[in-house]
Amino acid sequence: MEIISRYRQMFDTHLASWYRARKPSSLYEPTEYILSLGGKRLRPVFVLMGCGAWSENPGKALPAAMAVELFHNFTLLHDDIMDEADLRRGHATVNRKYGVNAGILSGDVMMIMAYQEILDYSDPSLVKSLMDIFNKMAFEVCEGQQLDMDFEKRDDVAISEYLEMITLKTSVLLGAAMQMGALIGGASLHDVVHIYEFAKNFGIAFQLQDDVLDTFGAPEEVGKKIGGDILRNKKTYLYLKSLELASKSQKETLLGFYGRDDNTTETQKIEAVTSIFRSVNVIEYSRQLIEAYRDLAISHLRATSMQESFKNEFEDIVNKLVFRNT
Repeated sequence: MEIISRYRQMFDTHLASWYRARKPSSLYEPTEYILSLGGKRLRPVFVLMGCGAWSENPGKALPAAMAVELFHNFTLLHDDIMDEADLRRGHATVNRKYGVNAGILSGDVMMIMAYQEILDYSDPSLVKSLMDIFNKMAFEVCEGQQLDMDFEKRDDVAISEYLEMITLKTSVLLGAAMQMGALIGGASLHDVVHIYEFAKNFGIAFQLQDDVLDTFGAPEEVGKKIGGDILRNKKTYLYLKSLELASKSQKETLLGFYGRDDNTTETQKIEAVTSIFRSVNVIEYSRQLIEAYRDLAISHLRATSMQESFKNEFEDIVNKLVFRNT
């Protein structure tokens, strides 16, 4: 995926120059720490890809890419606090390293920094359009996070509700990232709409695969503890579909583990739930759903006016990222 590597290097170079000494260090050090943990940088890369597909100067999208990366890491920082998580990308979370209060305030300042990046564009009409996209996305991400937390306390979550939640919590950010880049690059309204749908549906497939990896992946590849969704009683597609497919006794076992608060160890819970997931072959159902969203994403990609070479590169990226580590 040469295009990913090229744009990531462009963004990493920009990020390195973006760092500067700020005071108080107790506020800004956690922000630099979480940014330094890396990750795929997929969201800022999507901004640059969206711009580069319609402009010979993708570098003009770097401020928007920085805004998206700041916002994404702000959400991760606060998510880790709400989940009481210990690991992020294989390293201690900000809340574990610096404390919960530092994590909350440092996350807040990252959100403010993200807005400042967008406001630094000189064209008022472009700023207005970017802010509209960004604010819509930010509202939806917060709504998705709240739904995710609400689902932990409910036993009647439908698969359609889960798909809506991951669309809001994860996918709209990818859609907005590429949409902002395309807008900066000069894409038409028709193309801006389709590129958003492309990236959003890719994001749904990406998150579904992430759920699979959380249960069936390797810790050294995923960068976090395997089985975390099970321990937090996350109503993922794996769990909800397994309830549909399970026998009466298996369903009672699943409901029991997701509502139990006794002496069952974490290992026992993960192993028991994973065993049922395997027995009902929910991985195959997940794969079929992932492929459906992948196909929908590509159909929107093909509806754009971008050059055929770009379309082929983008499609290759989707296939490799959606089915990563399988």
